[in-house]
Amino acid sequence: MRKFWLLFAQATTIGLALLFVIQTLKPKLLPTAARGGVVTLYEEDEKPGALEEVPHSGFRKAAHKVMPAVVNIFTTSEIKQAPNPFMDDPRFKFFFGEEFDDNAAQQNSSLGSGVIVSHDGYIITNHHVVESADQIEVALADGRKAKAHIIGGDPDTDLAVIKIDIDNNLPAVTFAGAEVAQVGDIVLAVGNPFGVGQTVTMGIVSALKRNHLGLNTFENFIQTDAAINPGNSGGALTDSEGNLLGINSAIYSPSGGSLGIGFAIPVSTAKKVMEQIIQNGSVTRGWIGVAVQDMTPELAESFKLKIAQGVLISEVVRGSPADKAGIKPGDILISIADKPMADSTAMLETISALVPGNALNLKLLRNQAEVSINVKVGTRPKPKAGE
Repeated sequence: MRKFWLLFAQATTIGLALLFVIQTLKPKLLPTAARGGVVTLYEEDEKPGALEEVPHSGFRKAAHKVMPAVVNIFTTSEIKQAPNPFMDDPRFKFFFGEEFDDNAAQQNSSLGSGVIVSHDGYIITNHHVVESADQIEVALADGRKAKAHIIGGDPDTDLAVIKIDIDNNLPAVTFAGAEVAQVGDIVLAVGNPFGVGQTVTMGIVSALKRNHLGLNTFENFIQTDAAINPGNSGGALTDSEGNLLGINSAIYSPSGGSLGIGFAIPVSTAKKVMEQIIQNGSVTRGWIGVAVQDMTPELAESFKLKIAQGVLISEVVRGSPADKAGIKPGDILISIADKPMADSTAMLETISALVPGNALNLKLLRNQAEVSINVKVGTRPKPKAGE
């Protein structure tokens, strides 16, 4: 009996020793097991080919596809100084000479990015990149440079179109389908940050339809954490295949550097604005002349509404189509052409998309009673300089 227990103890010791060696050197030879810790975790065995979904080349194909169509934009503007009151003083001219010109213009340079959208040289960029430029120079990815001229701009969306006449066979970007971006999608940002040269960064779509940021009149931004820095404005935001999803426009950054919150104008907006600018030199939008604010539960309670619906008309521009139709401050806009208005953004986009001159039916709540009013759509005024 003693001999049996001795053999059993020796076999058990050898087995435990082998198990320890395998666990230490070749743990994958053991069946799926629990991992100790605060809770018991079970890890799935690696499946053959599971990592083959991500190509070893990364996103080089997407980068190579879009990079030739992204350009660097260098602008120069002249700043005239105020006249010097001493210019007419003979003693001043004696010391500084007759050729001294205190009114000489000083040059101010800035940089940005743009995307070639047609083979004959049309380029889309941000309006703020070129709005005050006296001279625009475009540097292509292949090293060529060319002077550009402005076709037109749209401050309301911060988009502009410029053109270069250097070649009729330029590389043009491929547009992605409208509204295809989804939160979590991998995206690439291509541009010229800080003037260091063309750069590609990667991230994901963090959010969609960002608005009320105070950046533009019409806001429908794609938010991304792909690194976007000064100089990236007007550059491309693409999907993992190199197709254009948006035009990089702004970043949230108190310091001026990338904090992982960047905003791009979606391709659906960019295409509509670009086509109007190329055809007409500007963008025409519908307008009725009201200022509105979203209906909150507190406002709904003050107006004795059961639910917060529609948008509150807070101001009516004198002499505007709305004023002529009898719309008053305090009215609550419920629907436009039987389309319910959920918020001020939807209302602004709906009216701006209308053709000026057409009649429009609005349903309003006034003193808790529903009112139907027809309004003749006007043309949205151009933003004043500096606004």
